[in-house]
Amino acid sequence: MDERAAAALEWVRLIEESHTVTLDQLPQLITRHATAAGLHDTAVFLVDLREKVLRQLTGEGPDAGHRGQLFTIHGSLPGQAYQRVDVLPERLAPTETGRRRWWVAITDGVERLGVLRSDTDTDGEHVRETLRDLASTTALLLLSKRSYSDSYARLTRTEPMNVAAEMQWNLTPPPAYAGHEVTVGAAVEPAYHVGGDAFDYAVADGTLHLSIFDAMGHDTTAGITANVAVAACRNARRQGASLVETSRHVENTLVREFSTSRYVTGIIAELRMNTGRLTWINRGHHLPILLRGNRWTTELSCPPAGPMGTDLGLPVTECTEQLEPGDRVLLYTDGIVEARRPGGEEFGLDRFVEFILRHHSGELTLHETLRRLMAAVTEHHGGVLADDATVLLTEWRGGHQDKLTP
Repeated sequence: MDERAAAALEWVRLIEESHTVTLDQLPQLITRHATAAGLHDTAVFLVDLREKVLRQLTGEGPDAGHRGQLFTIHGSLPGQAYQRVDVLPERLAPTETGRRRWWVAITDGVERLGVLRSDTDTDGEHVRETLRDLASTTALLLLSKRSYSDSYARLTRTEPMNVAAEMQWNLTPPPAYAGHEVTVGAAVEPAYHVGGDAFDYAVADGTLHLSIFDAMGHDTTAGITANVAVAACRNARRQGASLVETSRHVENTLVREFSTSRYVTGIIAELRMNTGRLTWINRGHHLPILLRGNRWTTELSCPPAGPMGTDLGLPVTECTEQLEPGDRVLLYTDGIVEARRPGGEEFGLDRFVEFILRHHSGELTLHETLRRLMAAVTEHHGGVLADDATVLLTEWRGGHQDKLTP
């Protein structure tokens, strides 16, 4: 049995033993099996919600990781491995063990969870493959524990979170996805004080369902309104409703719960993944933006039907667009383009689109582009956003699936 096959068997044993352990017990379990596979001093670092720091998962106490090491995404080797979704070497000082240290991104598909550190006695492609295998196994273990672990939630937060944000982060799907023919990325700010913004996506029967909502207000009730809108949208969609029927179900649910005192704007869309046919409706929201070939952009116009919850009775129109391979569709809320410094100019639609084109054409992953975008939007606003800012970006590859997964 060769070294990689022996290591693969060790990862199987790791998974088998992980079923009854908690998140806090994972670091010790991973380290033990990694050592058996020839990887030394292994440690796991998780990224925070804003993707600014990597914090070590130590498993020590209810705030697991707060007493471990911390690295910034910007300006550190672990941060580079995270940004580039790569395996990067760091040679230890000769006076130490003489081993080579490695940093490797921990990803589930294209969702980046953090980085893994290990030392090895040898170099070579088989070592890199073993490290990637361990990182992939670690990602699965983290995902199996995080949904019911307060330690995970605490570790990935760098400041207190308000109730509306607590609801939203538990409502929305992961901020990154790659599947058949498409990749999806999302970002939300302010991460710890979000009010009425929400996004959603799901895959079924060859169709990618997309939606973005912006509820009236910036308080907890706005968060509740957005939660009700997303839940109603999912409820109708999962019963086979059309886009028009889905938006009316959201409308009726909001009116029933809030009369007409609360409403949401939104875009609800469907993308046929085998053909690239995009269909959407506009409920009083900013128009989707189509990016094509890093050169041409356009707003996808569609007659607005008015916000959901206002009960205006306006006709709802379905609009369609045929995408080309490599096209990207941007859905966003007003906090993205209206962000500004006190007394300064808005971030603006042109700057927003140019940022996406410039960074994504530089061969950054879609999700790294969004991470940098939200940092730029927040900085433009002086570090504190006055309104929620959300972006949902979808790329259709049209048969080039190999280019989706980092």
